[in-house]
Amino acid sequence: MAVATVTPLPLEPWKPLRKKPLPAGRPREWYVSHNRRLKAMRLAIALLDAGVYIASKADDKTIRATAHTLGIHPPSATTCRMVRALIRSTH
Repeated sequence: MAVATVTPLPLEPWKPLRKKPLPAGRPREWYVSHNRRLKAMRLAIALLDAGVYIASKADDKTIRATAHTLGIHPPSATTCRMVRALIRSTH
């Protein structure tokens, strides 16, 4: 018979995961697109946390202002499109 146990949540604040090095030997385009996807995800999460749930309200200016607030380099137009696509896919 299985018994479910409840583990209490830790009281310490959230800590980011340790970064692992990216795998070697991939083409440069893979690293560029990988980092672009990570940046788009970070920005989409920040916008959703800020209450921007509709992709049409996330214009380039809003996304770049969020990036500035987070201390991230300003995203390109391609990254901004990816952010809007991620926000669109969450609904």
